Amino acid sequence: MKSNRIYSIYQTLLSSLGARDWWPADTPFEVIVGAILTQNTNWGNVEKAILNLKKFDLLTPEKLTNCSIDDLSLLLKPAGYHNIKSNYLKNFSVKFLEDYNGDISELKQVETSKLRGWLLSIKGIGEETADSILIYALGKMVFVVDAYTKRILSRHNIIKGNLKYREIQSLVEKNLPRDSYVLGEFHALLVEVGKNFCKKRGQLCNECPLSDINSIKD
Repeated sequence: MKSNRIYSIYQTLLSSLGARDWWPADTPFEVIVGAILTQNTNWGNVEKAILNLKKFDLLTPEKLTNCSIDDLSLLLKPAGYHNIKSNYLKNFSVKFLEDYNGDISELKQVETSKLRGWLLSIKGIGEETADSILIYALGKMVFVVDAYTKRILSRHNIIKGNLKYREIQSLVEKNLPRDSYVLGEFHALLVEVGKNFCKKRGQLCNECPLSDINSIKD
């Protein structure tokens, strides 16, 4: 595995594309809701669902817990899989209230690995969603691995296709500064490249900011 180009990729993308300043939200709890809703859909659809929740003043764990599944599902319809995601939001909100009093400041005080385990124990939250919550809502130093990460790093011969989520995460974290802002920016920048240049099909390699990155020696 070639690893020392990871920081070069980060610097190149930051210089070419500028800071992404993720995650767009008014509160940490809104980030959590967005992370859960963004599974298997695009952000534009998530925004519509969040706007529905805001319209009815439901963006608190207490109000989501008390909202009926039928009403919540209807409001989440723009995000897709709305019946499933309404249960996911309920699951999280109930556990959040039970275990941490619905208090974000209490969550932030929990050690990262313990908090990650707690998140993964909640039905509807997988590794990518858990890590998105950890870094973007709670400022923990973790890197989010997604399909864009795997595609871009694989195409640049930095990882092999059979690496597991945690192996890729560890590789990136070891080769970037231990800083939640940097780790978050790198993930966001890779998403930007994956959506606009390094596509699943019809990639635009000549236009990509990383077109010359393979020339950097390991």
